[in-house]
Amino acid sequence: MDFLTILQILDSTVRLATPLLLACLAGLWSERAGIFDIGLEGKMLIAAFFAAAIAYTSGLVWVGLLAGIAASMVLALLHGLASITFRGNQLISGVAINFLAAGLAVVIAQTWFAQGGRTPQLSSDARFANIELPGAATRIRDIAQQGPLGQTYSELISGHSILVYLALACVPLTWWLLYRTRFGLRLRAVGENPAAVDTAGISVVGLRFAAVMIAGVLCGIAGAYLSTALSSGFVKDMSAGRGFIALAALIFAKWRPWYALSACLLFGFFDAVGNRYQNIQLGEFIVPVQFMQALPYILVVIVLAGLVGKAIPPRAGGGALCQRTLKILPDSSATAQGLSRPPTAWCLARALAISPIRSMAWRSTTPTCPAFPMRACRGTTPSWSSAIWRGAASPFSGAARITTKAGAAMRCACPWRC
Repeated sequence: MDFLTILQILDSTVRLATPLLLACLAGLWSERAGIFDIGLEGKMLIAAFFAAAIAYTSGLVWVGLLAGIAASMVLALLHGLASITFRGNQLISGVAINFLAAGLAVVIAQTWFAQGGRTPQLSSDARFANIELPGAATRIRDIAQQGPLGQTYSELISGHSILVYLALACVPLTWWLLYRTRFGLRLRAVGENPAAVDTAGISVVGLRFAAVMIAGVLCGIAGAYLSTALSSGFVKDMSAGRGFIALAALIFAKWRPWYALSACLLFGFFDAVGNRYQNIQLGEFIVPVQFMQALPYILVVIVLAGLVGKAIPPRAGGGALCQRTLKILPDSSATAQGLSRPPTAWCLARALAISPIRSMAWRSTTPTCPAFPMRACRGTTPSWSSAIWRGAASPFSGAARITTKAGAAMRCACPWRC
């Protein structure tokens, strides 16, 4: 194997890793905000179809890209409504989006083009062309006559579509936004302790919707790349499990942008090797082509089996509704205690401790949960009169002292997992 062959394999690695990288970054944004997104596959698929269909109809690849992003954002909004607004199960919502996209794309394609659930082949104007950088050779004969640096520049760095360079640029951009801006700090805090973010007066729902929509944009670009850059049209199930491979790469990367780039390049390398070497002879044994094509999926199983080390996701990711009960005794102290599991009381006490509100009084027929003053409690208490918050609890205690004028017991709910 000569040096040029190695560069060609690495060139294929970059091309095949691009949709994985975009989908992996999409999952990173969503899960950093506490929303698990299993629907990456479906959003990529629906974006690939609409990008190819609109690009073929209009003859403009950029219009197709915008259509693919819009379609992906619609499914992202649907996932946000189900998971954030209506507090549904995030995994079930993602799986439903995958089934919806897989069926909807084929049905619309068959109705629109009548070609067996696929789009017609795209023309050159309806596809993203490769960008030849200045000074790069374009013919294989000229590349072979260059030195190692020239071959690396001409074969590996030059000759990619603009979406490849955009995906690579998204990695440092994502790192900077998440770790060097106020928005990123708040977004990561939402994924770790949403109650603390809420008590600081920041909208948890707004931040989570922003993360989900960013994930929709990235999935839309990934899907458009599949049908308008990597291929020349849409075919049924053309995402081929890349959304799930991106999730495995995200776990492998431990939810960090630069590690995500390395993980996606590793998956892309195995895919490139499987496509280039169909049958490899090792002595008297021939490795079958099916094994080479299954290499990326075998790596997924290895990653998910936990053989690459322990990966700890954001603590508030994928949680259901936390239920808390506030027991108020007449003319005595009350104990705010979580019922779902032991850490809940700790989260409630910590939320009370960092709250900027130190004194509060209210009167209402529908009481407000003292831990989250702006959140209405489930149900009413007829014996409720009023209460005065006498002070916040210690971060290391599980109780808040409250004096009342009438006995009451109510159940408060917050929409986040502590």
